[in-house]
Amino acid sequence: MKARLNITIDENLLSHMKTYATKQQTSISELVEDYFKRVTKPTKRKSIIDLVDELKKPGIADTADLKDLFYQDQAKKYGF
Repeated sequence: MKARLNITIDENLLSHMKTYATKQQTSISELVEDYFKRVTKPTKRKSIIDLVDELKKPGIADTADLKDLFYQDQAKKYGF
């Protein structure tokens, strides 16, 4: 069930929002509703470790000598 909401905002902002909504082929009401949903949705904050763990892993063995691989790659690039 939808409920009506009256808000007061700057006229300039409203003008920009109307233009934006038209370009997005949506309404200001839908934009506001979507924003409210995002703001009130509970989120699990991730630590930097979690974010790093989610990164795509390169195809390098865990036991590889990274320093040696670096120098091999440089030799290929620059013909050493």
